[in-house]
Amino acid sequence: MGKEIIAIAEALSNERAIPREKIFEALESALATATKKKYPVEIAVRVKIDQKEGSYDTFRRWTVVDTDGPLENPACEVSLAAARIDHPDIQPGDIIEEQIPSVAFDRITIQTAKQVLSQKVKDAEREQMIAEHRAYLGHVVNATVKKQGRDFLVLDLGNNAEAVLRREQIIPHETFGRGDRVKVLLSEIRTDGKGPQLICSRTSPEFLKELFSIEVPEIGEDIIEIMGVARDPGSRAKIAVRSKDKRIDPRGACIGMRGARVMAVSNELSGEKIDVVLWDENLAQYVTNAMEPAEVSRIIINEDTHTIDVAVADENLALAIGKNGQNVRLASQLLGWNLQVKTESSMEADLQEEMGKTVKLFMDALNIDEEFATVLADSGFASLDEIAYVPPEEFDFIEGLDPEIIEQLQENARNAIDAQEQKSMQDNIAKLCELEGIDEALAKQLIARGINDPEALAEQAVDDLEGIEGLDNEKAGAIIMAARNKCWFNQ
Repeated sequence: MGKEIIAIAEALSNERAIPREKIFEALESALATATKKKYPVEIAVRVKIDQKEGSYDTFRRWTVVDTDGPLENPACEVSLAAARIDHPDIQPGDIIEEQIPSVAFDRITIQTAKQVLSQKVKDAEREQMIAEHRAYLGHVVNATVKKQGRDFLVLDLGNNAEAVLRREQIIPHETFGRGDRVKVLLSEIRTDGKGPQLICSRTSPEFLKELFSIEVPEIGEDIIEIMGVARDPGSRAKIAVRSKDKRIDPRGACIGMRGARVMAVSNELSGEKIDVVLWDENLAQYVTNAMEPAEVSRIIINEDTHTIDVAVADENLALAIGKNGQNVRLASQLLGWNLQVKTESSMEADLQEEMGKTVKLFMDALNIDEEFATVLADSGFASLDEIAYVPPEEFDFIEGLDPEIIEQLQENARNAIDAQEQKSMQDNIAKLCELEGIDEALAKQLIARGINDPEALAEQAVDDLEGIEGLDNEKAGAIIMAARNKCWFNQ
């Protein structure tokens, strides 16, 4: 039988291109499974095949468990005290083995071994296939369409490796037939389940990056760096690039002579139009570049809301927004900011309205005239907090302000802020006191917890109100329910 085992291992190794060690592991597992079936209880078995002679030995195994009570699995476990009778130095978790008669190759054993061996060989082939293609993860690979399904294509990557290209990862309106050659991005390798393990994509932004890396040698040489990609697959894309060498124009290098390089990438993407954008560390300039082909006349950046207002000439509004908002949407994805496009006249009107609100706020809160309030607003002050807490030197560029006026102005601003906070506090107290069971003292304690109105109280649980003086669990539940009735159930 030894020669037959060696022959089986050699034949499978040559036929499936799997290392002999993997074949012998599969054979050992098959023999172990066949051995277990000879016993009435589930036991642990290890089989060791001599890879030169083909002979094999079988061992029954027990795991040493440190317990004084009954064993959970007596067929596979032995207590530490019992194990130390024959093995004084043994530790919990160690394995005790005892050689047992090896199973004979009868008809049932051969059938069991064949089933286990078949599965093990398939697993070994899958592991080998995954290992071979792991180096290509995130890169473009050439494939051949092997099979067409309703929602996917099965691709042949060569060497018996198959991959899946799902419908949502295919560029819209693309059609492929059996035997067609196609470039795809190997985007994912799955190691679980019995389904396909290699997942591909043609719509991923990374696919566009990799195609440019292939077509533009300067990117592969790390002279030009791709800073961002945004795609509307099959329609339009924007790619931002910068050069690490000032002597090289990154846009020109990516576009190529007469547009040859960018055209090659576009053709591979079914005619997808590609805008090559020059990256800039200055955000305003980067926004201007990303909005091409539209010309930007004014940019307002709001870091608090992470939005950018972009103004264009009235006649360029449609170009800036693009078909179905495509141009501004891709620019937003490329920048990572929320872009809002307006006409120059619309933005000017919004600025004037905002300026008017700021001027009125300053007039009312600081007790100053319209002219002085307008000067403050024109100087960049947009809130009372900015006036109240900036260093006095920030006012030096405004003519006619002496230290006494600045001090009085800041004091008025702080007083106005305090008054607003007091009014807000009183309003919140009044809203909470409308609920049954809440008085002013309790309302103040709730506000100190950040619960400023009935809506916030309705979202609380009883445990959230622990530690509030004079409020037990029953009363906490009652006021929460009162808030929910008011806000949620309108009762």
